[in-house]
Amino acid sequence: YNRAMLKIIFLLLSRCPLPLLHALGAALGWLVYWLSASYRQKIERHVAVAFGSGLLPPNTQPAALGRACAMHSGMALFELPFVWGRPTAQGVGPCTQVRGWEHVQAAVDKGQGVLLLTPHLGAFEVCAQVCALHGPITVLYRPHRRADVQQLLEHWRSRPNLALAPTNVQGVKRMLKALRAGQAVGLLPDQVPGSGEGVWAPMFGKPAYSMVLPGRLVQATGAQLVVAVGLRLPRGQGFAVEFSPGPELLGGSPEAAAQAINQAMEAVIAQHPEQYYWGYERYRDPKGA
Repeated sequence: YNRAMLKIIFLLLSRCPLPLLHALGAALGWLVYWLSASYRQKIERHVAVAFGSGLLPPNTQPAALGRACAMHSGMALFELPFVWGRPTAQGVGPCTQVRGWEHVQAAVDKGQGVLLLTPHLGAFEVCAQVCALHGPITVLYRPHRRADVQQLLEHWRSRPNLALAPTNVQGVKRMLKALRAGQAVGLLPDQVPGSGEGVWAPMFGKPAYSMVLPGRLVQATGAQLVVAVGLRLPRGQGFAVEFSPGPELLGGSPEAAAQAINQAMEAVIAQHPEQYYWGYERYRDPKGA
């Protein structure tokens, strides 16, 4: 019953225009921000860490940034039916701004795999779909703990040219196979890995348990690193996707590779701090890490 109701609500929302969905999401995010003290305090703690690093623009106001973050988090939730519930060309149709695609195309032309690094920033789900319009892409994801919800997520996210790879050994094998075939692979490098799957590296000056997977994939396949960022345009006008060269991982230790990737993420987050998910537990300490 719950699953059926969820599908109905999702399909109804998928027919709504994007400006309405973003307006509803912003209102919900603002409401949760003010009603939930724990959520608000978590955002404020993470924003304070970033400000302490001195990497954010000097004219940014912490309080305004926290509110904007909560509103964008609500928009992220409400835009999912629009992005997932439509064919790819329709879901990312409002994405009228695609900049830097030449960085991806250059690697593809050489038959080189492309590893797309996408932080928890803006409409990051749109990045993979834009790539799927040009060719195959495999995306790393963390399966939901509820099997029924997981089935729905796989149904909505899977589409032509977009394959899913779970965060397990089988998923890593899928990514390796795709990269060796000269295809694209996408992952969120600022996602906290499980115990034994990461190293400690600074993120905005504070130690954060960070993935070693991107560095290992590059070493194993020679893939080209590209940073992909999906941004929301104002007033529900659509999305913009920006591709830029990723960091050079020239050998070195897993800690050095993780730090280089974290620095690349800091740079793009500092450009659009209001759209970053400051409510995400980036500094979580996995059990046994």
